[in-house]
Amino acid sequence: MNAWHCLLKNLGEWQGSFTRFSPQGELLADEPSCVTLASRDRDREICQTIRRHPPGQSPQEQVLVYRSLARSVLFHDDGSFSQGSMQWGPFSEFGAELGLLATDERLRLVQLYDRDSQLSELTLIREHRAGTPPPTRPSLSVEPLLGTWQGEAITRFANLNPPERFATRLHIARCGRDRLSQTLQFGDRQLQSTARIEGQRLHFDTNALPVQILLLPNGASSNCPSQIQAGHSFVLELGWLLTPECRLRLVRRYGSRGDWQSLTHIVEHKV
Repeated sequence: MNAWHCLLKNLGEWQGSFTRFSPQGELLADEPSCVTLASRDRDREICQTIRRHPPGQSPQEQVLVYRSLARSVLFHDDGSFSQGSMQWGPFSEFGAELGLLATDERLRLVQLYDRDSQLSELTLIREHRAGTPPPTRPSLSVEPLLGTWQGEAITRFANLNPPERFATRLHIARCGRDRLSQTLQFGDRQLQSTARIEGQRLHFDTNALPVQILLLPNGASSNCPSQIQAGHSFVLELGWLLTPECRLRLVRRYGSRGDWQSLTHIVEHKV
């Protein structure tokens, strides 16, 4: 399925909110929103209207029209997508948006870095189709993540090489009151890491590049480096615990030279 047809799966009116968080998970602002994607000219053009209602301010509206897709965006067959910076470099702002789609719900996350390559802000966008009930999932916590998750993944590449499919297996366990261990198998590779639990933040501080996972409302999670450093590959990731037994993940990967390489969509089930 080509990318344009995958974009069409996002058509409709999406009601929800833009919720901004600090890198530490502090709530900064919550703005009700309505995003409409409408098809025109026999699906050859998409008009996107973004309406936001900042508390105490006049409503804001932005209209975007698309007839083609930028090289910085990739879609998966279910309509999930990511767009953002194609290249990280020192002394420049950097960031990306990741979006997951599940029937009548969308979950999007924007991760932004400042000119010092420090994580500066996160925006979580929770949406549901007009006419359907809003989601009622609780904020994510550590306990529902514990256990073994078996997954199926597909990676699409920024250079448009053929996609690759592979199985994944993720095991998460506590090791003491304030630490957890994680073992990830994908393809023929295995990665092990441990994290310090600090409230809603998981600090993977034993790696060469420190990474944090922030546990967020609606079963969401943000996984990214606290600071990007030259010479280290890294990922920007959005996770979504749809049900106690099913989790989605979307992973935007960058190489050690800061170049965007791929986008991986993973569907995991607890075993």
